[in-house]
Amino acid sequence: MGDALRQQPPLRIGVVGTGQISGAYLRTFRVLPELSVTAVADLDQSRATAVAAAVPGTRALTTKELYAAEDIDLVLNLTVPAAHADVAHAAISAGKHVYGEKPLASTTAEARAVLAAADAAGVRVGCAPDTVLGTGVQTARAVLDTGRLGTPVAATAFMVTPGHEHPAPEFYYQRGGGPLFDMGPYYLSALVTLLGPVRAVSGMASTSRPVRTVGSGPRAGSEFPVEVATHVTGVLEHESGALSTLVMSFDVWAADLPRIEVYATGGSLSVPDPNGFDGPVRLFDPGVGHWQDVPVRGGYVGADRGFGVADLARALTDGTEHRASGELAFHVLEIMECLLTSARTGRSTTVTSEGERPAAVPLQPLPEPG
Repeated sequence: MGDALRQQPPLRIGVVGTGQISGAYLRTFRVLPELSVTAVADLDQSRATAVAAAVPGTRALTTKELYAAEDIDLVLNLTVPAAHADVAHAAISAGKHVYGEKPLASTTAEARAVLAAADAAGVRVGCAPDTVLGTGVQTARAVLDTGRLGTPVAATAFMVTPGHEHPAPEFYYQRGGGPLFDMGPYYLSALVTLLGPVRAVSGMASTSRPVRTVGSGPRAGSEFPVEVATHVTGVLEHESGALSTLVMSFDVWAADLPRIEVYATGGSLSVPDPNGFDGPVRLFDPGVGHWQDVPVRGGYVGADRGFGVADLARALTDGTEHRASGELAFHVLEIMECLLTSARTGRSTTVTSEGERPAAVPLQPLPEPG
């Protein structure tokens, strides 16, 4: 992350929510000298105690104690989506920066209140996904920024599965779930990073089955109701004029589709799965006549979940803007809400938030062991 950054005192982190995803963050933080986990909290105190015991220098607290702790600069919010806004407000009220898993909140109204509170308190808000900071999307971004492919005119983004396999899958099919809200943030954050903010959307959506069946575990065979659209498709009009076609589905058994492709006046670009941090980037130059692999040109090498927190720490040190920001997360959340509004009304819907294309990430090697 840079020698100057390593010389700064580490950003002290308190983790709220020690479920499965916390393990990925904690593994990443071990190799990032600018970050230090000082405390963890969870509704299940035994789980927090077990996590604290496995991380040197970390103690288990109640959430109230964690928010009040003087040795915490940032609260990492890894709770369920329905609790994201409440945890963020509690952290902000205590004067802490906050970084959370996606989405920023359940609705744009809740998210707007979080950002307003943070602005009033003078603290920062960050939000996943930070996969766009890896070498996959950032190498593609570097190619576009050179102008070699001319002007981007369109893009496609596909995420299609028959639905996630899980022994308790109901939450994927309840309010705040579905393919759009579950996976859309990865793809939409990538599209905004590559092509800039979105000003309008047109969408359509469907629910193929009103009832689904648990496929594994002790409740295999039991049925549950579906409350959300399970196939969402739409067109995004970027402020640049480029048009992106998006398909998010839990209704497709199999497909042979790219994850993301960008089409420009001077060629095409294949972008790897934005649910990961790296992967091959390929370029089609009509002067060459075939696809070519692109050498890694940008992004944090070897990144994993939590590099967005490190990017925020770097921005605090440098006095710059962090990339996996609350503002970007809000813009993505509004795009998703507008797609469903458009699907319901049958009309194109304007995206009112003035999102910004985050700054590119120059190629950054893995930090050396501290």
